[in-house]
Amino acid sequence: MSFRTPDPLHRLMLDDVRGAQKMLSGVARTTAMEGSRHLSSLVGAPVHLKCENLQRTGSFKLRGAYVRIAGLRPEERAAGVVAASAGNHAQGVALASNLLGVHATVFMPVGAPLPKVAATREYGADVRLHGHVVDETLAAAERYARETGAVFIHPFDHPDIIVGQGTVGLEILEQCPEVRTILVGIGGGGLAAGIGLAVKSLRPDVKVIGVQAEGAAAYPPSLAAGHPVVIESPVTMADGIKVGRPGDVPFALIQEYVDEVRTVSEDALSSALLLCLERAKLVVEPAGASPVAALLSDPKSVKGPVVAVLSGGNVDPLLLQRILRHGMAAGGRYLSLRLRVTDRPGALATLLAVLTVADANVLDVSHVRTDPRLGLTEAEVELHLETKGPEHCREVADALRDAGYTVLG
Repeated sequence: MSFRTPDPLHRLMLDDVRGAQKMLSGVARTTAMEGSRHLSSLVGAPVHLKCENLQRTGSFKLRGAYVRIAGLRPEERAAGVVAASAGNHAQGVALASNLLGVHATVFMPVGAPLPKVAATREYGADVRLHGHVVDETLAAAERYARETGAVFIHPFDHPDIIVGQGTVGLEILEQCPEVRTILVGIGGGGLAAGIGLAVKSLRPDVKVIGVQAEGAAAYPPSLAAGHPVVIESPVTMADGIKVGRPGDVPFALIQEYVDEVRTVSEDALSSALLLCLERAKLVVEPAGASPVAALLSDPKSVKGPVVAVLSGGNVDPLLLQRILRHGMAAGGRYLSLRLRVTDRPGALATLLAVLTVADANVLDVSHVRTDPRLGLTEAEVELHLETKGPEHCREVADALRDAGYTVLG
């Protein structure tokens, strides 16, 4: 099975997705479906997590990449394939090519996380670092394809890619036949288009909701305009869905098969990632946590049972550290305060004693004594505290005020 050109007018059918599922047997894992008691309590109905973060290469991308490359003619395989990606698609193409005996060249941005670069190389691809943004990397890969004859493997804008990703939808219906709502992150749209096609063809009653980051939400204006439009300089921590323009092929399918597209904030994304780690014991990248972010943002707006697709788990450890801090702050687990105190021996010990009684964990303390706004006997203290949540934050601030301290911010 192979569709030779990414023609948006080509009518993809359920049988195409079923054919892809047979092709992927023994290649892609049927990933787990895990229940979430915490999310279920918020929604008021069962919530299940479709764990594509546990897929081979750490995301759903292997599915579409394998179907696309497996469908190439012998002479196309001989010429090799080329792709451009900052992470998940790179690893999917690398492994799929390795399994099929096809040489793969993958262009990645110069600043791509080292674990992702190393993993792509370990899967057998020739990795070339080029450009500082994905658009520059993409241009380099397309130029390489023109010069060498290698087949360019687009991350989302091709029918073979979409039907491969659509196998996630078939698995959802098999694992949770009672599902009424599916939430899935949207970047270029390949995964959402494939899931929508598969699910709606069998269960038109199931609501499919796409989720985008607020700073990279190209689909809402595109759907309103009736055609793909470009979002200039998309900004989000969720690099897996940081796409400035919908793909032509997935856009047409999302118009038909996806009921709604929602957007979520960066705070919601970091809180969702933290929840997946703490409650579900699952490492999920920000893009993969976007469906959970949508549930946290408006839990009563969906009908259950609900399936949230965790599309990937490839997150750079350094980024994960920053996101976890951001998520804890957004969840009221960190508190930063500035206080005006008397500059005398023992003043800091007295202040820390108040915080000990309030059960706040001090992470960092800094003093300012030279600000011209301070009186001769005054000092300003900045505190970074670990707390137990928003209510505890208020209790700590109140305890400081009751002890006579002036809380500046």
